[in-house]
Amino acid sequence: MANSAESQKLVICGGRRLGGEVTLQGAKNSALPILAGAVLCNGECVLHNCPRLSDVDAACRILSCLGCKCSRSGNSVSINSSELVSFDVPGDLMKEMRSSIVFLGAIIGRMGRCKLSFPGGCELGPRPIDLHLAALRKMGVDIKEEHGFLDCRAEKGIQGAAISLTFPSVGATENIILAAVTAKGITEIHNAAREPEIIDLSEFLKKCGAKITGAGSGTIYIEGTAKLLSAEHEVIPDRIVAATYMCCAAITRGEIMLKKTNYRHISAIIPILEQIGCKVYLYDNDKLFLTARKDLKAPGTLRTMVYPGFPTDTQPMMMALASTLDGTTVFVETIFDNRFRHVSELLRLGAKISIEGSVAIVEGVKRLSAADVDSTDLRGGAALVTAALNADGVSKVSNLYHIDRGYADLEADLKALGADIKRI
Repeated sequence: MANSAESQKLVICGGRRLGGEVTLQGAKNSALPILAGAVLCNGECVLHNCPRLSDVDAACRILSCLGCKCSRSGNSVSINSSELVSFDVPGDLMKEMRSSIVFLGAIIGRMGRCKLSFPGGCELGPRPIDLHLAALRKMGVDIKEEHGFLDCRAEKGIQGAAISLTFPSVGATENIILAAVTAKGITEIHNAAREPEIIDLSEFLKKCGAKITGAGSGTIYIEGTAKLLSAEHEVIPDRIVAATYMCCAAITRGEIMLKKTNYRHISAIIPILEQIGCKVYLYDNDKLFLTARKDLKAPGTLRTMVYPGFPTDTQPMMMALASTLDGTTVFVETIFDNRFRHVSELLRLGAKISIEGSVAIVEGVKRLSAADVDSTDLRGGAALVTAALNADGVSKVSNLYHIDRGYADLEADLKALGADIKRI
């Protein structure tokens, strides 16, 4: 999938006001750790609302290499992990996505040993896995690092432990949970990540027989159990895709209905959109309606924070939107060192942005202008598509393999909302 998308482009004729309704896909950042969690279960797990993404495909290839039997029917994926035959994840598969490191906790929990290389994915600056490794070592895992590979063994079994994270890392929290559910004793995670995806992973594992309390809070308790059984689970809607489509509607001054959404998961985004002049309404608990005025105002300063704060994953799309707002918006990036790679491409589209370290200053313009641009990373690519919807003329967005990692069918959804967009 990545190879074919390397030669493809999105052709977008900007200036069309979006309108209509679209159903949200399942969350990428929830599906991937749950797929890894299926390794722990003795039997066939079925994951519903599992998005068709290149990252999900990569996760399924990892599962197949371990000995799992994977199949897809529509938006449901079945994983039978009854007969695992390997604890070794090939390096080429690890490099396809950053979140592949989450397989470490699951494999060591099931097999007592895991061998893998350091993960790949978007180049957003260093995302050290030191927190993951330090936690697993505290749980009795012996880890040797040689030539970019990790050889992890738990010959005496994984032991429950009290772990305090110096940063509420989502990946580290997930890895600890996956390793702890079949460990001996009780594991405590202090300063745990609180993201909805952590809750979703925990709910899946609890259906399989795991004993987890506190998911979604700063402290999670896991009582190890000897064996997990199979289960069916539906992945939560993707809150980052929801934010993307809301930004796309706002930048075209349109109005859209998002179906199958969770209002609480995007509670940090909605006040910002309302502040700039959008109206947001909730219907039937899972439908969200947004309408945007023509005279939208800049929101002032936006600082990325861990959940439930303003998410770094929505910063690029919000920056594209801010490029068209009346006034100046200041973005302060506190999560990643290299999260402004999309700025150079937004400048090609006529945005006025200056960068000073971890701060980006955006001065709104009345209208962006079309250009040929390259996706720099997953959310940066989504930001360029967002900007191109506003731009005067025809833009072409390349390097679609980045976008395909997180958006199941971006152009089809936007076309359904009235955008003039096609993939060539």
